[in-house]
Amino acid sequence: MLSLATVPAAIAATHYSKRYELIDAAYAIPVGVVLGLVSIFLARGARRRLRRSVVVTRGAGAARVGRLVGLAGFLVAVTAAMAVGVYAVLAAVDY
Repeated sequence: MLSLATVPAAIAATHYSKRYELIDAAYAIPVGVVLGLVSIFLARGARRRLRRSVVVTRGAGAARVGRLVGLAGFLVAVTAAMAVGVYAVLAAVDY
């Protein structure tokens, strides 16, 4: 869940802060990407261990949800990175 909340939390923090602007939330983008990838890989390992287990265990649903939340967090961070990139291009051409 942390991977999905990283970028929105940074945006909310800049909204309520007088010291930072919205563009400063871009520092949370690499953190969101890394947390999303870690979540995806951890869920992949959990699903692999569940598949190799001899006894019937629960947890496949949790691994699936973890993978989906990690993917969503990764995609939110990538979308934020693209938005910052467009902002940088528009700021460079003084649009």
